[in-house]
Amino acid sequence: MRLWRLARRPFLALDGSGAERHGARWTSPGRPVVNFASEAALSVLIVLRYLPRDLEGIDQDYLLGWTETEEEPEDIPFTPDPVEKRARGDAWLSSNRSLLAAVPSAVLPEARLILMNPRHPKAGSIAPLTVRPFSFEQCLSLPPMPG
Repeated sequence: MRLWRLARRPFLALDGSGAERHGARWTSPGRPVVNFASEAALSVLIVLRYLPRDLEGIDQDYLLGWTETEEEPEDIPFTPDPVEKRARGDAWLSSNRSLLAAVPSAVLPEARLILMNPRHPKAGSIAPLTVRPFSFEQCLSLPPMPG
């Protein structure tokens, strides 16, 4: 399975420190978790959702990264309730029963976010990301239209 992540250069580590500091949709602050997307395009949509609509002044150091794993994610059942979402994600992390968990994406429910528990014994089996530069300006600019 290929796991995708779009992040700025300083935030490429797969240690879950960002979610640990701030929390995430499926986990509470104080709990490290790494969020991946099931597809490259979903990783772009997730980041784009939080950027200014005019893309003025956005950082230019984004990298699109991926890694591969044979591990299969455990499905965490969807709930629309934000408190219950975090409770389910926190319970999964606390159980330490699987390295990965899959949840529906809020941006595109037909796709999945893959959560990784960086404290799981198998976390070291996930290779660092292979990355390439990513530019929102290049990605979203319209090509010239024939006159």
